[in-house]
Amino acid sequence: MEPEATTHATDSTQQVITVAEFKGQQVTGVTVTEAGRIFVNFPRWRKGVANSVVEIKEGDVRESYPNATWNSWEIGQPAVDDKFVGIQSVVAFKNKLYVIDTRSQLFEKVLDVPRVYVFDLESDTLVETYVLDKNSYHPDSYMNDLRVDKENNKIYLTDSGHAGLVAIDPNSGTSKRILNEHTSTTAEVSSLTFDGKKWERTIHSDGIALDTKNDRLFYHALTGYSLYSIPTRAFELEDVKAIEKMVTFEATTGAPDGMLFDEAGNLYFADLENDKINYRKPDGSIHTLIEGSEIKWADTFSIYDGYLYFTNSRLDEVTGDISDMIFSLNKIKLPIN
Repeated sequence: MEPEATTHATDSTQQVITVAEFKGQQVTGVTVTEAGRIFVNFPRWRKGVANSVVEIKEGDVRESYPNATWNSWEIGQPAVDDKFVGIQSVVAFKNKLYVIDTRSQLFEKVLDVPRVYVFDLESDTLVETYVLDKNSYHPDSYMNDLRVDKENNKIYLTDSGHAGLVAIDPNSGTSKRILNEHTSTTAEVSSLTFDGKKWERTIHSDGIALDTKNDRLFYHALTGYSLYSIPTRAFELEDVKAIEKMVTFEATTGAPDGMLFDEAGNLYFADLENDKINYRKPDGSIHTLIEGSEIKWADTFSIYDGYLYFTNSRLDEVTGDISDMIFSLNKIKLPIN
């Protein structure tokens, strides 16, 4: 499905630069800190995941982050507080790294309570763990991505396993869930189509992006074509109907995974079925940044030094053994707006 707004082709001189490749290790998340440190993560969707979180250093050095012990958990072991179980996303904000642990393995129900680990990037040590309240998640939840709202002192998450949004209050450590199983957070279709073949999955609220200028949270189901937003103040309300009335349909888009705003208010997201990375300008028009065979399920985005970093997680191509598959971290120069 194509977006409602006119889509313009990118400048043909745009080049995708490979930052790192991972053989047999399916990368999903990426984040680049203000100092240029690069972190990626690998969810535990199968056996053989070498690390959950890795820092990419100069000379293509890959180091377990924060250390090997945190990354040493294996499928079948009991979940413990000081080891990563199933990491879906890493997000650097200011001098901290936020790590979502779904506490899920092999796409199964959670082993224990989903949480967000927070590491100080100066000392590379754990400084906070936010464990979700019992009313903020379900047994089939899969906490997918997050954004940090410094102005309103909140951490927002999407749940792609059981449709809904969650906000954590860093001061109290409490969490609150809204739009549970709401139309806007629920998947619209049960499959996507790639090269004429159906990819059968139902994935709910997935991509999330914070518009800091307008205090609005944007979100999108992965298997769906509708972009929605809601004011951040909605999380302060208790009336479910009042919250639902605050939801705004923003646009029809291609089916995306992660999403990200830049400082100019452009919203970047993939069109997975058509091998594209698009962006939506503040005026609502949708444009194509890059398209083609070098875009293989652009999963997660991060911006640093004028480049858009993204992972190719190739979810639609995975049918079994991935030991010979190459997954990549890439970057592309952003246009000057």
